Amino acid sequence: MLTDTVCAAASAAGLAVAFVTAYRKRFLAATRIAAYALLPVGLALTGILGWIADLVFKPSVWLGFGVLGLSWLLFLVVRAVEGRGDGTRKERRAAAERGGAQAPAPVAGGRPRGIKGAAKSGGSSGTEDFSDIEAILKKHGI
Repeated sequence: MLTDTVCAAASAAGLAVAFVTAYRKRFLAATRIAAYALLPVGLALTGILGWIADLVFKPSVWLGFGVLGLSWLLFLVVRAVEGRGDGTRKERRAAAERGGAQAPAPVAGGRPRGIKGAAKSGGSSGTEDFSDIEAILKKHGI
C-alpha cells in the first residue's frame, strides 16, 4: 500500500517535470521524461514491486542466490581445468586407443609444428618463416 503511494507520487512529480520541459519546447526530452515517470506506476500496478520486496527482504532468497553463485563458480573452475588438459574425456580415450598422443611433425629447421613460440627461437636464417606467406601471395597472383 505504501509502495503504491510512493510510486504514484514519484510518477506525478516526473510528469510535472515532463510538462514543464514540454512547455519549454523540448518535446523529445519531455517525452523521454514522461516515459521514465510512468515506470513506477506501471510496476506498482503489475505487482512486480511486491515480488521485488520479497526478493530483497527474505534470507532464503539470498541463500538461493549464494547457491546459484557457488554453482556458477564450480562451472567456471571445471571449464578452466578442462581447458588446460589434453581435451575432453572422449578425446583422451581416443588418444589412448591410438597408442598415446603423437608428437608434432618437425618442420624445416628442426622445430616442431604446433608449439607456441617456436617461430621466435633463434639459430635459423628466418627465410622459412616467410615461405607460407610467399606461397599464399603467389597463389593470389601478387
